Amino acid sequence: MRKVGFIIHRGYSPMGFAVSTAFEVANLVTGGMHYDVRMLSEHGGPVRTSLGFEVVTEAFATTPYDLIVIGGAMEDASSETVDFVRCTPQFARRVAATCVAAFVLAEAGLLDGRRATTHWMRARELQTRYPKVRVEEDRIYIADGRIWTSAGMTAGIDLALALIEEDLGIEVSRSVARKLVLYHRRAGGQSQFSSLLELNPKSDRIQSVLTHARRHLTERLSVEDLAEVAHLSPRQFSRAFHNETGQSPAKAIEHLRLEAARTLMEDTTHPMDVVAQQTGFADRDRMRRAFLRTFGQPPLAIRRAAGGGDAQAVAHALPR
Repeated sequence: MRKVGFIIHRGYSPMGFAVSTAFEVANLVTGGMHYDVRMLSEHGGPVRTSLGFEVVTEAFATTPYDLIVIGGAMEDASSETVDFVRCTPQFARRVAATCVAAFVLAEAGLLDGRRATTHWMRARELQTRYPKVRVEEDRIYIADGRIWTSAGMTAGIDLALALIEEDLGIEVSRSVARKLVLYHRRAGGQSQFSSLLELNPKSDRIQSVLTHARRHLTERLSVEDLAEVAHLSPRQFSRAFHNETGQSPAKAIEHLRLEAARTLMEDTTHPMDVVAQQTGFADRDRMRRAFLRTFGQPPLAIRRAAGGGDAQAVAHALPR
């Protein structure tokens, strides 16, 4: 059995309990006790959360743990908690932090020289306060050796699913995701942002066009095609689309295709030609140019940074 300790301190966000639930569900779907989950705090006893209710905890102890998780909180951790976290690599096989708990790991020195992420709103602050940390703000989660970090609160569930996959295999991880009524975990390198959320159309008419486009990325999706979906003339549609989203239809479709391609690259081992075909780019060269314009990096560099793809896929992706 793997012992998992969740560090709770005053102001702990209850969303962190959703992360612990993933390990509970892993036990349920397998019918075995793979994880022994404990709530830990500096002195033990009740700890008040950010919503005002209390959680019963055990006092810190340096007994062996498979995993220690520090959750996000609305208040700073005490110096005693930071000291305990600093020692965790001595008795825990893995250490993780969700959301702004990355600041606790950084204060403890555990992120020095390592890649890490946190909620996008605090990422620049993390980099400024702790310059030795290699902050990557546009990531869902990052595993750098035995240290794991995740973005905003719900990304902690993606991190938990990845840890469960590492321990028990992908089928168990998928079963946990289904039990939680979640899409199977997002790839760690996937962007924290969604193109559809960024566009944020004001009318149902334009929203329906974007939904149609996302479902039909392999099709041509010209202005004329999209205008027909909106029941507008091409000129009326282009004007309305730009007024609501701040982008031209062509640029928005490219962003949707880029988002789909990036997810496919990071979550599969498909060769780049296949990724380009399945996301509506005419060919890999056109996709490469779009990646360079938007991300400043070619697709292969992003796949490598995310740890996605096997050797064969990387070989297929090399420029010819």
